[in-house]
Amino acid sequence: MNTLREKAFMPVDQQEKDLMESIERSQWQPVENPDQERKHAMEAARNTLNTLKKDKRINLRLSQKDYHQIQIKALEEGIPCQTLISGIVHKHLNGSLIPRT
Repeated sequence: MNTLREKAFMPVDQQEKDLMESIERSQWQPVENPDQERKHAMEAARNTLNTLKKDKRINLRLSQKDYHQIQIKALEEGIPCQTLISGIVHKHLNGSLIPRT
């Protein structure tokens, strides 16, 4: 890669770096039926959107201290407070919320 291209496409993490290197080594093969693969991907995306659709509203009472900490964390993450809270609930229900050690 030349320097300009490297700066424009710096990988954000090791997984992305590995992916970029595998592409450069020509380890990828074209699919036999791209239209069918595209339709399959679009259907999966639609199903994901339908699953994640937020159509229920709740009221939640928090202590002033907890709400303030949520506001700080949301600012640090660059997301709205409601998005942060929704993400925490979703991760907890799916068992992917990892406690601090």
